[in-house]
Amino acid sequence: MGRADERRARSREARAGKRGGIRGLFTWKRLLGTFFGLCLLVMGAFVVLYLYVPVPEANAQAQKQSNVYKYSDGTVLARTGEVNREIVDLAQVPKDVQHTFVAAENKSFYQDKGVDLKGTTRALLSTVSGKGKQGGSTITQQYVKNYYLTQDATVSRKLKELVISLKVDQKMTKDDILAGYINTAFYGRGASGIQAAAQAYYGVDASKLDVSQGAYLASLLQAPSQYDWSTATDTGKRLVKDRWGYTLDNMVEKGWLSSADRQGLKFPVPKTPKAAPGMEGQNYYLVEAAKDELKKQGVTDEQLDAGGWTITLNIDKKRQKQLENSVDDQLESKLDRKGNKVDATVQAGATSVDPKTGAVVALYGGVGLPEHYISNATRRDYQPASTFKPLVLASALENESTTQDGDLIGLNTVYDGTSQRPVVGSDTPFAPQNEDDRSYGDISVQRALNDSVNSVFAQMVVDVDPAKVKKTALSLGLPDKGFPERPAITLGTMNASTWDMAGAYATLDNHGKKVTPFIVKSAEHRDRTVEAVDGVGKQVISRKSADTVTKAMTGVIDSGSGQAANTSAYEAAGKTGTSENNKAAWFAAYTPELTTVVALYGESPKEGGGQVSLTGTANSGRANGGGFPARIWADYTLGALNGGSDAQFDLEDVEKGEVPYTPPPTPTESASPSPTPSATTASPSATPSQEPTEETPSPDPSQSTTVEPSETPSDGGYDPGDGGDDGGGDTQPTERPGGVGLLG
Repeated sequence: MGRADERRARSREARAGKRGGIRGLFTWKRLLGTFFGLCLLVMGAFVVLYLYVPVPEANAQAQKQSNVYKYSDGTVLARTGEVNREIVDLAQVPKDVQHTFVAAENKSFYQDKGVDLKGTTRALLSTVSGKGKQGGSTITQQYVKNYYLTQDATVSRKLKELVISLKVDQKMTKDDILAGYINTAFYGRGASGIQAAAQAYYGVDASKLDVSQGAYLASLLQAPSQYDWSTATDTGKRLVKDRWGYTLDNMVEKGWLSSADRQGLKFPVPKTPKAAPGMEGQNYYLVEAAKDELKKQGVTDEQLDAGGWTITLNIDKKRQKQLENSVDDQLESKLDRKGNKVDATVQAGATSVDPKTGAVVALYGGVGLPEHYISNATRRDYQPASTFKPLVLASALENESTTQDGDLIGLNTVYDGTSQRPVVGSDTPFAPQNEDDRSYGDISVQRALNDSVNSVFAQMVVDVDPAKVKKTALSLGLPDKGFPERPAITLGTMNASTWDMAGAYATLDNHGKKVTPFIVKSAEHRDRTVEAVDGVGKQVISRKSADTVTKAMTGVIDSGSGQAANTSAYEAAGKTGTSENNKAAWFAAYTPELTTVVALYGESPKEGGGQVSLTGTANSGRANGGGFPARIWADYTLGALNGGSDAQFDLEDVEKGEVPYTPPPTPTESASPSPTPSATTASPSATPSQEPTEETPSPDPSQSTTVEPSETPSDGGYDPGDGGDDGGGDTQPTERPGGVGLLG
């Protein structure tokens, strides 16, 4: 063999050896062994992952719910909270609607173990390769992602999702998983969970959804923004209709829907979207009143903030709207809030109560947010003025009090109505001035109430005893805070809200059985139910006393300072009130079916607020309870009673008839106090022969003026003020040691 042949032979051997080495390295046995080794490694890693990845606590976002506030008829008034979600039990969702979600998302849901390995692997590879999100997750996996994890498309999150899904499937029933899924999913239109989605797209509760609507909501979950019919492009509409059909076809395949029923279904076009009702208009005041009531019953702020409450109010939707319209028509339409400094200060508040139950059926808290946060219906920083006088009369009747001359106080009892006449029998000197400094001479209690004669009721509170009057007022429902036991309380110098006064007047309306206004009809949570307040309590004053006061206040409406509310459409009893310097004007009145209190407050719009005079409101001169408040009351009551009512007061054992009326002397004839202050009363039997046999009508309320300064904590101090018109003479002088109370 030559040298050349030898070299070629060595080259061939070298090449053969090299080929043999590669073949030896990648033998089938070695490749198979490597594959199984990797599988064991992956399985081991998964076992470790399974053992060390616990089922975490639910994420905060998934647990958040809204609180749903409803009118008494069940329609939604407002939703509050960061997340528009109301969790419902699966039993509240129709079975065929439940099946639409399974048909759309995971046909094998009831048979699988909670995971889809193919889909998860595909999603992992897509994430690793940077192609973005991919579907393929089971309902269990989607529930785990929504409830326990986040929406981040990371490998670690997907691996956790896989492990937790297996564990959740072992620990929870399929129904619980499905309920969790449909309650946590986002459907678009700001709706999280099926209940909010049903309301947002079809205006019904989840329990009222049909299979066609359910199929649409289930289809939405694939792409909520793209598939929302109101904003979808033509392509989006085509795609969602295709998916809707796909969902229903899957239901037929699974035996959950018959072919005949499937063919009869039409695509359910959703309603035009509306913003979830929130805190606009009066909603804020209604919600805050409900929250305050629930907190008094032991529900904490934290529990309310966590959401999940369905709170039904006693608010009657029709009456609430009527009250808002009445304030707008009778007051706001006449104000120039931007161009008139006085009009800019006017705040209106009102509370309307069913006297038979205590239910607050309507409430007006102010002009709304963000202009005014304080509820004018429940605030207690203004005085109720002469709306308190009927409570003085109630106390006199209840205690069977007598005058300084020993006469039993009743509607026909005659008092000296001289303006600025010092009271007799009090350690605290008090000599209130009547409206326009008008003196009335001898006048019956009935007429004194009709025309709100201060000098008569100042003496009456002394005759009864201020402490006893206060006790009666508290039993009727007035708050104890800032409530002095002095003669000036007859002019309403304590603080009270329209809510408080509505409760007191409703108690009179209810024949003396205590009425406590309450706004929450029911409050339900998955974990707790709060019982409604018992709005009617025990008898706090006798029926005779309550009914006699009602009888007396019908005179205020018929021929006294409340004539603006007088109509043949209903029978009513009430009282006007105007506080110091016209800072507040009130009208509190009731029919046999409805008790309503309306008030106007003068509140400075400057930072820090402060009480100011209402004089000049809507360029109408002095403010008074017989003006705007009475007109609002009358307009509201007429509408709330559907145009009127034939109901009459069922009054028992009250005084019949009254002393004929004597016109008062002119103010110039009565500028000085009575020369004989000790003669505080005259016997009813001594006066009729001296009075005309034909009753003279009361002065026109629109022509009379009054002012009601409030009692200050310390005696002394005098502000002449502007005066106020109460149609009859409500003035609230400051008590002054050894002096006479002047117009304030």
